[in-house]
Amino acid sequence: MEQLLEKALILQEALPFIRDFYGKVFVVKYGGAAMEEEELKHSFAKDIALLRYVGIKVVLVHGGGKDITNMLNKLNIQTEFINGIRKTDKESLDVARMVLIGKLNKDIVSMLNKEMSNMHGAIGLSGIDANLLICTKYYQDGEDIGYVGKVKTVNTKLIRELIQMDYTPVIAPIGIDPESNQMYNVNADMAATEIACELGAEKLIFLTDTDGILDKSGKTISSIHKNQYKELIEDGTITKGMIPKINSAIDAILRGVRKVHIINGKIKHSILIEVFTKEGIGTEISL
Repeated sequence: MEQLLEKALILQEALPFIRDFYGKVFVVKYGGAAMEEEELKHSFAKDIALLRYVGIKVVLVHGGGKDITNMLNKLNIQTEFINGIRKTDKESLDVARMVLIGKLNKDIVSMLNKEMSNMHGAIGLSGIDANLLICTKYYQDGEDIGYVGKVKTVNTKLIRELIQMDYTPVIAPIGIDPESNQMYNVNADMAATEIACELGAEKLIFLTDTDGILDKSGKTISSIHKNQYKELIEDGTITKGMIPKINSAIDAILRGVRKVHIINGKIKHSILIEVFTKEGIGTEISL
């Protein structure tokens, strides 16, 4: 009986959050171990289904860097990263398109649809479809890194129509310049940020392989306000790969996204814990 009561109390604790977020848009960037380990993949799909069943509109943007690297290695194609961004030649772009659009996107869609069988389910898209992600060439600190794109505009009309019809868009980050017909590989964090900003999302959630942003003792910083982040970078608390994420988060907050969350996708149900409990489990960034 005590266990049943505990479950009821957990549901009761979630009620104010469910009420507040009903009908709101969450943009989720899906990547890292949560995309690679079978148990975590299925756990993630159930979490997204639950968000949908309680009335939250979810837009999913996925990465796939490890799968792309594995395929490039199989094909004996060299790959190089410049400050966390893959240098992308024509061969690498072809592989990225094949892996992101042809394999991973459809794997994610089918996995989500299994959990959302009695409602409008997930629908797979890339940034090429209906010019969803119109891009220009991206330069990393002034350096030409090949066919890497920066999102210039987002076809929010298409996304809004899909979520109003209760579909869950699943977006592979391959964009296009419609004038030149050139396709581009787009960093998934950057794509998710642009989509969240253009939609005016309630939340932008990054799934990572760490427990959010950590202090120098390795403890999770539960919340960061926009006026704190520069100091955390300058004193060496935020370093390396987390710097682009915090910069994306601050950009999103300043452009109208209400809150950004950086959470550990290696922990089962981390999204539900972060969204539906007072304590949360990762780092929340806000104004």
